[in-house]
Amino acid sequence: MSMFNDREQNFEAKYALDENLRFKTAMRRNKLLGLWAAAEFGMSAEDALAYAKTVIDSDFEEVGDKDVIRKVLADFRAHKIEMTEHHLERRLQECMEEARNEIMQENNF
Repeated sequence: MSMFNDREQNFEAKYALDENLRFKTAMRRNKLLGLWAAAEFGMSAEDALAYAKTVIDSDFEEVGDKDVIRKVLADFRAHKIEMTEHHLERRLQECMEEARNEIMQENNF
Protein backbone atom coordinates (compact mmCIF):
# COMPACT_ATOMS: atom_id res chain seq x y z
CA MET A 1 0.00 0.00 0.00
CA SER A 2 2.92 2.31 0.67
CA MET A 3 3.92 2.15 -2.98
CA PHE A 4 0.50 3.47 -4.03
CA ASN A 5 0.67 6.27 -1.47
CA ASP A 6 4.13 7.22 -2.74
CA ARG A 7 2.91 7.25 -6.34
CA GLU A 8 -0.09 9.35 -5.38
CA GLN A 9 2.07 11.84 -3.47
CA ASN A 10 4.51 12.04 -6.38
CA PHE A 11 1.65 12.63 -8.82
CA GLU A 12 0.19 15.35 -6.60
CA ALA A 13 3.59 17.01 -6.22
CA LYS A 14 4.13 16.97 -9.99
CA TYR A 15 0.66 18.36 -10.58
CA ALA A 16 1.28 21.17 -8.09
CA LEU A 17 4.63 21.98 -9.73
CA ASP A 18 3.07 21.99 -13.20
CA GLU A 19 0.26 24.29 -12.07
CA ASN A 20 2.73 26.62 -10.38
CA LEU A 21 4.83 26.81 -13.55
CA ARG A 22 1.73 27.40 -15.67
CA PHE A 23 0.67 30.25 -13.37
CA LYS A 24 4.13 31.84 -13.31
CA THR A 25 4.37 31.60 -17.09
CA ALA A 26 0.99 33.26 -17.60
CA MET A 27 1.89 36.08 -15.21
CA ARG A 28 5.25 36.59 -16.93
CA ARG A 29 3.48 36.58 -20.30
CA ASN A 30 1.10 39.29 -19.09
CA LYS A 31 4.00 41.35 -17.76
CA LEU A 32 5.80 41.08 -21.09
CA LEU A 33 2.64 42.12 -22.94
CA GLY A 34 2.22 45.06 -20.57
CA LEU A 35 5.82 46.18 -21.04
CA TRP A 36 5.46 45.92 -24.82
CA ALA A 37 2.22 47.94 -24.78
CA ALA A 38 3.76 50.53 -22.45
CA ALA A 39 6.62 50.97 -24.90
CA GLU A 40 4.06 51.49 -27.67
CA PHE A 41 2.42 54.15 -25.48
CA GLY A 42 5.77 55.87 -24.92
CA MET A 43 5.78 55.34 -21.16
CA SER A 44 8.83 55.75 -18.95
CA ALA A 45 10.43 52.63 -17.46
CA GLU A 46 8.81 53.27 -14.08
CA ASP A 47 5.38 53.87 -15.59
CA ALA A 48 5.82 50.82 -17.82
CA LEU A 49 6.33 48.57 -14.80
CA ALA A 50 3.27 50.02 -13.09
CA TYR A 51 1.24 49.54 -16.27
CA ALA A 52 2.47 45.95 -16.67
CA LYS A 53 1.15 45.25 -13.16
CA THR A 54 -2.30 46.44 -14.21
CA VAL A 55 -2.16 44.03 -17.14
CA ILE A 56 -1.19 41.19 -14.79
CA ASP A 57 -4.05 42.13 -12.44
CA SER A 58 -6.55 42.20 -15.30
CA ASP A 59 -6.05 38.46 -15.84
CA PHE A 60 -7.92 37.72 -12.62
CA GLU A 61 -11.23 39.11 -13.89
CA GLU A 62 -12.33 35.98 -15.77
CA VAL A 63 -11.04 32.65 -16.98
CA GLY A 64 -9.04 32.80 -20.21
CA ASP A 65 -7.21 35.57 -22.00
CA LYS A 66 -10.14 37.73 -23.12
CA ASP A 67 -9.90 39.95 -20.03
CA VAL A 68 -6.26 40.75 -20.75
CA ILE A 69 -6.92 41.38 -24.45
CA ARG A 70 -9.93 43.57 -23.64
CA LYS A 71 -7.95 45.68 -21.16
CA VAL A 72 -4.92 46.23 -23.41
CA LEU A 73 -7.09 46.88 -26.46
CA ALA A 74 -9.04 49.53 -24.53
CA ASP A 75 -5.76 51.13 -23.48
CA PHE A 76 -4.57 51.28 -27.08
CA ARG A 77 -7.82 52.97 -28.03
CA ALA A 78 -7.47 55.41 -25.11
CA HIS A 79 -4.01 56.31 -26.41
CA LYS A 80 -5.52 56.67 -29.91
CA ILE A 81 -3.21 53.99 -31.31
CA GLU A 82 -4.72 51.64 -33.85
CA MET A 83 -4.64 48.03 -32.71
CA THR A 84 -6.68 44.96 -33.54
CA GLU A 85 -7.74 42.15 -31.27
CA HIS A 86 -6.11 39.70 -33.66
CA HIS A 87 -2.76 41.49 -33.44
CA LEU A 88 -2.94 41.52 -29.63
CA GLU A 89 -3.78 37.82 -29.54
CA ARG A 90 -0.77 37.11 -31.76
CA ARG A 91 1.45 39.30 -29.58
CA LEU A 92 0.13 37.55 -26.46
CA GLN A 93 1.15 34.22 -28.00
CA GLU A 94 4.65 35.57 -28.73
CA CYS A 95 4.89 36.77 -25.13
CA MET A 96 3.84 33.29 -23.95
CA GLU A 97 6.70 31.71 -25.88
CA GLU A 98 9.15 34.24 -24.46
CA ALA A 99 7.81 33.77 -20.93
CA ARG A 100 7.99 29.98 -21.24
CA ASN A 101 11.61 30.18 -22.37
CA GLU A 102 12.53 32.53 -19.52
CA ILE A 103 10.82 30.36 -16.88
CA MET A 104 12.45 27.21 -18.26
CA GLN A 105 15.89 28.83 -18.13
CA GLU A 106 15.34 30.15 -14.60
CA ASN A 107 14.28 26.71 -13.39
CA ASN A 108 17.01 24.84 -15.31
CA PHE A 109 14.61 22.68 -17.33
